[in-house]
Amino acid sequence: MYTHNLDPVLIDFGFIVIRWYSLAYIFGIILGWWLGKKIINHIIKDINLKFNIKEFDDLITYLVISIIIGGRLGYVIFYNLGYYLANPFDIIKVWEGGMSFHGALLGIIVGTYLFSKKKNLPTYFFLDIIACVSPIGIFFGRLANFINGELVGKVTTVSWGVIFPTIDSLPRHPSQLYEAVLEGAVLFIILNSLIFRRKYKMGTCSYLFLIYYGIFRVISEYFRQPDPQLGYLFNLFSMGTLLSFLMIIVGLIISNFLQKKNET
Repeated sequence: MYTHNLDPVLIDFGFIVIRWYSLAYIFGIILGWWLGKKIINHIIKDINLKFNIKEFDDLITYLVISIIIGGRLGYVIFYNLGYYLANPFDIIKVWEGGMSFHGALLGIIVGTYLFSKKKNLPTYFFLDIIACVSPIGIFFGRLANFINGELVGKVTTVSWGVIFPTIDSLPRHPSQLYEAVLEGAVLFIILNSLIFRRKYKMGTCSYLFLIYYGIFRVISEYFRQPDPQLGYLFNLFSMGTLLSFLMIIVGLIISNFLQKKNET
């Protein structure tokens, strides 16, 4: 049994504080940026597409803005709408926490669509790359959640349970680590093993990301304590589970659409 005693703050200079959560975002974006260029150089020959790889740098700006806006609005709408309707000015207080993965995902899709239209390039080309590099950021983000002692798991009797003193004195599933492994490491291996194959078909990693992430998130949500302000919807599902089911459905629809399109 492990008692959580990790400090969310890495360095405190007084006038500036460096937190593990901030570093998770930074390292996720930097490593994703680097890997994204590697993927582009690999697949661009197979899909017969003319693309100046320097333009990928411009996409990063779109993505950072999309993640922040989408993640924040997703949290406001999906997880705490009543509070923010009563306190609208708190919506902009991102530094106080409150970001939604599913909201960030929607933001990324919209931002990528706008960027691809501006560059007159296929949206799936960029979404495939983002799908393959996103698990890096997810992995670091979930580790940061664990360090912060947030998004804790349900009470358990397993030997690897973790006590989070800021929550209570009960051992809980380290659900953040479950998510880091499934949504981060395993998803990364699956998608990158596919995109580096020969004769890669555009759009494949986009819909597989939706399907596999959705499945892994549903599994992880089973071990995770639901958000206190929401509890279980219909006494059955957490909000994360419901949104992940929708991801799986959308992924299957896109898969069917692309397969029919390739057959014509």
